[in-house]
Amino acid sequence: MSADLWAQSFAGFGLAADWPPWWDSLMKISQKLEYACRALAQLAKQHDGRTLTRLDDLAQREAVSANFLVQILNDLRRGGLIESRRGAAGGYLLARPAAMISLRQIVDAVDPALLQCSATAEGESGGAVRAAWMQVSTETFAMLDGITLEAMAGSQAGPMFYI
Repeated sequence: MSADLWAQSFAGFGLAADWPPWWDSLMKISQKLEYACRALAQLAKQHDGRTLTRLDDLAQREAVSANFLVQILNDLRRGGLIESRRGAAGGYLLARPAAMISLRQIVDAVDPALLQCSATAEGESGGAVRAAWMQVSTETFAMLDGITLEAMAGSQAGPMFYI
């Protein structure tokens, strides 16, 4: 994806508009996290507080293996981001409005190790290096907190009903 496409894609998040051409090679996220975001965005588009979306429908719409997706959805359920109902008429729905779910909460639910700073304070330079990475970590947390599922789902999201 070109830098211009990245800038257009993320303009709604208030991020920098002029991405360097090598930007897309810097951020590596797990396939599990990407699929979680896509599944949640799909649920956000369907969210009215009561309509369930079937696993097979989610898997088909997002081109994800249903077997892998069910594992991801279980993590999201345990993280309090979605609810599930069993049975023939069962499925999944958001536990709260998409505007109240942040990207950080999604990361915490499915890939918490991504946000852990592993730099140590050992050696003469360890403290300074760790402090720099802690600053990056703090700023990353703030950015992730500022991006909502509603923003990720985009303008195709239907009307939201709040209880």
